[in-house]
Amino acid sequence: MEKVNGSKIFVNSFAMKLDFTKMHGCGNDYIYFNCFDAEIKSPEMLAAYLADRHTGIGGDGIVLILPSDIADAKMRMLNADGSEGGMCGNAIRCVAKYLYDNGLVKKTQMRIETRSGVKELCLSVEDSAVSSVRVNMGKPELLPEKIPVNLIGDSIIARMVVIGDAEYKITCVSMGNPHAVVFRADVDGIDLGKIGPLFENDALFPDRVNTEFVEILGKNQLKMRVWERGSGETQACGTGACAAAVAAVLNGHCDKDTDIAVQLPGGQLVICCTDDTVYMTGGAVKVFEGMVEA
Repeated sequence: MEKVNGSKIFVNSFAMKLDFTKMHGCGNDYIYFNCFDAEIKSPEMLAAYLADRHTGIGGDGIVLILPSDIADAKMRMLNADGSEGGMCGNAIRCVAKYLYDNGLVKKTQMRIETRSGVKELCLSVEDSAVSSVRVNMGKPELLPEKIPVNLIGDSIIARMVVIGDAEYKITCVSMGNPHAVVFRADVDGIDLGKIGPLFENDALFPDRVNTEFVEILGKNQLKMRVWERGSGETQACGTGACAAAVAAVLNGHCDKDTDIAVQLPGGQLVICCTDDTVYMTGGAVKVFEGMVEA
């Protein structure tokens, strides 16, 4: 694949056939490649091309499933713009399903390596296939310099800031990638296509940021829309749902050590925040398989 006048084209004489599997977790869809026995060169360009919903396969990015020296497998996730993410909670559940259902790792307790460390997963199996996965997402990071966010203090909880020309109270959390959580009364009424990029590219966030707008539906019940850095608005975000639950606990809206239901446009995730870690439980769905030349 090469660029001509800024456009991506396939060069057939150099084309390589790649098998892929389209999968999603709560509508957060990626294109998955088994890289146990094959190497994909220039995955950044491949992600940007294939994720396009008009000229490609369509998705929020691509995921490479690779061997690991320290875990059962390794995951690399690239966003729709070709940038690489540190962690994706919905994608890692799908990786676990792919590994189990295809016989690569026949365990219901798995360890998967990511850029944000090794994650432990517990798989629920029905009719010989994975139906849902619980992921130990690790302890949330609240120190501003480690999220990162350019604000001072030991944590950023309900801190008033100006983004664009409006004021917002933000709570900042890292779940292996940076998140800014904003609580609002009516998330459906937000012009996320306008506000999302303002947050993502604001100077407050040196590595850009994922932004969650969260509505309190009831005790331990949240509704969320998310703008993901590098992908735009998505149907769901696993790390974002975790960040939203952590922020809700920190702001007194939800309880620790209790299942918190997070409603997203693509479905529901269940989050449990303890003093030591955050657990996320949700489904993983195979959509279809195919082959692409790249």
